[in-house]
Amino acid sequence: MSALNPFVAASHLPTTLNDAACDRPIGIFDSGLGGLSVLQHIRNNLPSEHLLYVADSGFAPYGDKPEDAVLGRCVAITDFLLERDIKALVVACNTATAVAINALRERYPQLLVVGVEPGLKPAATLSQSRIVGVLATERTLSSARFARLQTQISLDTDVRFLPQICRGLADQVEKGESRNAETALLVQRYVTPLIEQGADTLVLGCTHYPFVRAQIEAVVQRATVRPVTLIDTGAAVARQLMRLLTQHNLQCVYQEHPELDAFTSGDSTALGIGFRRLLGLFPRITPITAGPSQMIQPKS
Repeated sequence: MSALNPFVAASHLPTTLNDAACDRPIGIFDSGLGGLSVLQHIRNNLPSEHLLYVADSGFAPYGDKPEDAVLGRCVAITDFLLERDIKALVVACNTATAVAINALRERYPQLLVVGVEPGLKPAATLSQSRIVGVLATERTLSSARFARLQTQISLDTDVRFLPQICRGLADQVEKGESRNAETALLVQRYVTPLIEQGADTLVLGCTHYPFVRAQIEAVVQRATVRPVTLIDTGAAVARQLMRLLTQHNLQCVYQEHPELDAFTSGDSTALGIGFRRLLGLFPRITPITAGPSQMIQPKS
């Protein structure tokens, strides 16, 4: 491992660490803009932390890529962030979590790793009809990790899950077209059948989907007078990250002006627009290479 990463195994982290260790950044990555919904929750819960965000837009979307390809990108991005001395990693992408989270934890046992799980458990708890719709990418819904989670929760709760592949919906968010007519038609196509089948709870199983929440709510209101709950797990991810940082004495609580740096394998201007439009933020943005190699570097 690089000399820039003087970690010890997470299970052997000391009970007290110096200020420099707490000041190290948190790495967050997604295939594109979707992870900004998670980043927003992290900033709200951990306002003193220095954050590094990687948007792998040059390889997006992950949802229709082979598992080996997605895993390779996850490893490459994690290595890139480790070279920047991160103290924790947030996989802010449901597809990447489903495909790669176990492999990342095995490969980097010294690193605190938090993934984004579809909110099946809270959805099952809240559902009165015992029918839950799950909006997600094809790769997430076809993953072994999702299948295990769905089967176990169904057995435990007798809730029926309705998985719905949402092809093209994340792409609309990436293109900055989350509010146009095409997006509204996609949302109607995917959400209406779930409501008609009795779902009273919808899981937003991709981090892009909170950015079309208003469109989903509009479709729900037209389709039924019954209350329907939407589950976004971004807040739960931020709380889990905070618990891990506190447990290992790595939480930074006193930086008055924490930094936010972003990297993208796609268009830097597009990422900047996404930050401004979706979050009202203006981070420093550095372009990085987009090839399938595990050697990701800033572009010269």
